[in-house]
Amino acid sequence: MFREMRRFKQKASLEECMEILKEEKRGVLSLIGDDGYPYGIPLDFYYDLNSNKIYFHGAKEGHKIDSIKRCDKCSFTLWNKGVRMDDEWFYRLTSVIVFGRIRLMDDSNISYEMCKNIGLKYNPNPDDVLREMKESYPRVQMLELSIEHISGKHVKEE
Repeated sequence: MFREMRRFKQKASLEECMEILKEEKRGVLSLIGDDGYPYGIPLDFYYDLNSNKIYFHGAKEGHKIDSIKRCDKCSFTLWNKGVRMDDEWFYRLTSVIVFGRIRLMDDSNISYEMCKNIGLKYNPNPDDVLREMKESYPRVQMLELSIEHISGKHVKEE
């Protein structure tokens, strides 16, 4: 169902992809938007290794929510910071693309925990996160991306 990578010699391992999902802070969620146009949104996220799912938070209404209600297929793209060797002008980085199905979460216990995990990923102070959640969580819609396929690629930006 999913294409094999054309430049297979540059393929990143599943472990490398999972590490990037765990460590990186932002990516672009792509949906099928209005009138069939692609709709890509840069988002913060949390990757849960145990469930192998990606979680997002956002408003309860808007273009993103409407797009998900129409079609649950999505992709999520991210990349690491890369490295530049002393004798090279270009960066070597690894990109990851995830394909899957996304849904609006309705289980309030899991939604709350995943929202808290997103907060703790970006703010290591639990008191700050809980204070913010107390104020903002009632307005939050949590999203869950169930992963169907992951591929990663080592890239030389030259």
